[in-house]
Amino acid sequence: MNNIDLARKLRKNLTPQEKILWQLLRNHQFYGYEIRRQSPIGKYIVDFVCRKKKIIIELDGGQHNSPENIQADAERTIYLESKGYKVVRFWNNEVTNNIDGVYKKLQKEFGIID
Repeated sequence: MNNIDLARKLRKNLTPQEKILWQLLRNHQFYGYEIRRQSPIGKYIVDFVCRKKKIIIELDGGQHNSPENIQADAERTIYLESKGYKVVRFWNNEVTNNIDGVYKKLQKEFGIID
């Protein structure tokens, strides 16, 4: 399966936290920015991306705490940053338990607030 097909499959099977965040970001609702979900960039598929601002938003579950996944995430971030993107990461429980804080951090990252 190529990245485009895999991205389509992932869009149909969002995690509960991705669904929560997507409700805030879809249809240019976030200050008019076009944000895409499950979008291929190089060999990776990122959770959310705003190409205009060059910001990637990644949601991480507990599996990202393992040593091998920490290393894989670091390599992924280095690659994405080499393409000019800023990677912003949130834990799933942040989205579940503090969506207002996640939204505020995104406002800061996008330069909406200081």
